Amino acid sequence: MNAKTDFLVIGAGIAGLSAAAELAASAKVVVLEKENQPGIHATGRSAAYFAPAYGNETVRGISITCEKFFRTPPDGFTDVRLLRPRDAMFIGRQDQQSAIDSMLTEVNTLIALDAAAMVDRVPALDPNYAVTGLLDPTGGDLDVDALMQGYARLLKQRGGRVETGVDITQISFHNGLWVLETPQGNYSAPTIINAAGAWADPVAVMAGLSGIGIEPKRRTAVLIDAPSEYDITDWPLTLDVEEAFYFKPDAGQLLISPADETPSPPCDAQPEELDIAIAVDRFSTATGIEVRRVNHRWAGLRSFAPDKTFVVGMDPRHPGFFWLAGQGGYGVQSAPALAQMTHHLLTGAVLSGEYASLSSFIDAVNPERLIQN
Repeated sequence: MNAKTDFLVIGAGIAGLSAAAELAASAKVVVLEKENQPGIHATGRSAAYFAPAYGNETVRGISITCEKFFRTPPDGFTDVRLLRPRDAMFIGRQDQQSAIDSMLTEVNTLIALDAAAMVDRVPALDPNYAVTGLLDPTGGDLDVDALMQGYARLLKQRGGRVETGVDITQISFHNGLWVLETPQGNYSAPTIINAAGAWADPVAVMAGLSGIGIEPKRRTAVLIDAPSEYDITDWPLTLDVEEAFYFKPDAGQLLISPADETPSPPCDAQPEELDIAIAVDRFSTATGIEVRRVNHRWAGLRSFAPDKTFVVGMDPRHPGFFWLAGQGGYGVQSAPALAQMTHHLLTGAVLSGEYASLSSFIDAVNPERLIQN
């Protein structure tokens, strides 16, 4: 087999799938995924929360353009709600007041809270621990599966396709075409889109380019029983202001995480007992809730550029090699915007409506900033 197309997307996580769906509006697109189904790694292990007040200025500016998409998806995209409102609450000890003040100055949607207001929102909080805080009323829980399925349908409707179980063994460039060799046969296109997540740098190396410093970092999460004395239904996502831990309701249970960022090689990430113990300890210290049992545990890899900013654009060393990587922990919440940006950069499609402001971030996410001359 020798399949030729306009664009080959490497990786069927939410970044690759959404970009492919947008590109398929005007081009032939094939997505190659080495696992047996899309979204196995970072996407499928996401905490699934829309937090437009989270991240650096570029991340926030790009993420906020997705709010309309999540609240009112395009006709036919999905039959379910993509976004269910849930506030985010950043909590701080007395010695973290400066971090609270800094965040309040930087993000204008945040509301200052005192200990009483925080305990009112999460009665389990120890008011001697959480003495200062902030509320972000703009966030909510995201239905990642519905988002993935919506983009998969859109891609198929537009004539694109996803091929799973495809292990790329070699990438080369001949006569204006990238050739991707696999056990199933060869795929070729003038442009490849590197949406390989934790494997983004290895894919670049396979293509004859050096990596740009995309580093996978492990993030651990566990589910525990909700304490019987509390109704957790409307609890906000509650985060330590310096990202030492967070917790939130999840399908009747509580999801807790130590917010770890442990460097890791690209792999099928698994949780480590030490990180689970840290999560439980920090949660119990802040709330006084004794965790007797962990019901489920998992880990995923969040992949960051050195400056923790997205990497979207053509590699200046080789026109035809396009980066869509470094989404960190913001890949799901930024997917519609980064897909629109990718479509714009590769085809000239106009950025309009809520996405018009994305043009101001193109230089900030350009991979050229990370390439050593």
